[in-house]
Amino acid sequence: MIADLHTHTTASDGILRPDELVSRAKLHGVDLLAITDHDTLAGLPLAQEVAIANDIQLITGIELSCLWQGRGIHIVGLNVDLTNTTLLEGVAQQAAVREKRARIISERLEKAGIANAYDGAKAIAGEGEIGRPHFAQYLVKAGAVRSVEQAFKRYLGAGKPGDVKQDWPEIGQAVAWIHAAGGRAVVAHPVKYKLTRTKLRDLLTDFKACGGDALEVISGLQTPNITRDMSLMCQQFGLLASCGSDFHSPNAGWQALGGFGKLAPELTPVWHDWLAA
Repeated sequence: MIADLHTHTTASDGILRPDELVSRAKLHGVDLLAITDHDTLAGLPLAQEVAIANDIQLITGIELSCLWQGRGIHIVGLNVDLTNTTLLEGVAQQAAVREKRARIISERLEKAGIANAYDGAKAIAGEGEIGRPHFAQYLVKAGAVRSVEQAFKRYLGAGKPGDVKQDWPEIGQAVAWIHAAGGRAVVAHPVKYKLTRTKLRDLLTDFKACGGDALEVISGLQTPNITRDMSLMCQQFGLLASCGSDFHSPNAGWQALGGFGKLAPELTPVWHDWLAA
């Protein structure tokens, strides 16, 4: 069985619509799929309809932005109830934070000589939650930079005008929202944070203390050595194991849907009791 429990659609910063992503997952042989857009559940109703037609088991999901010791951390929520009031209130709070940040980014870019950045980024985001990737695409479209990478290097990366700190909740709050909706909380792409081994252990210690459930042992394009390290850490902390492509686009530079190795047999998958009969 192929499980991919970390993917993105146009509801956040992905390239494919929810229905397109589900269809593509089917073509790639994915059996168990989670759509985990950033701070939104908006893409899931359409995805659920298409998943039934494509005979793919869809797990509801979300990737919540939060803070740990002042650092940005992402916690994936899996198998959440889309009607849960507590989670929906949390999602609304996240949307407000994103909107506030987008306005500030636009103001700063205006001062840097980039006009109409908010409207341009919002048009690219469409119905999705607006974020820095949309500003980056607008900067390319406006001719201010040659590529998305250059947009982050010049305008949106650390220390640049678009580097706006957000009032994200602490990880404990993110875990609480997920649990209120009956889901499981997963530390997403742990290597991406570039923490020392000691700091990563501290993060997992605090996550576990908050009631966190799982670690994303396999994430996107990572080496077998990293997967082994994360597998050991997952076992050491008594966490369930998750895996995902972190798929955003079929273009080069992103892991293909389901295109990664399987979890080690000694790990307990986060989905172990979710499979349809």
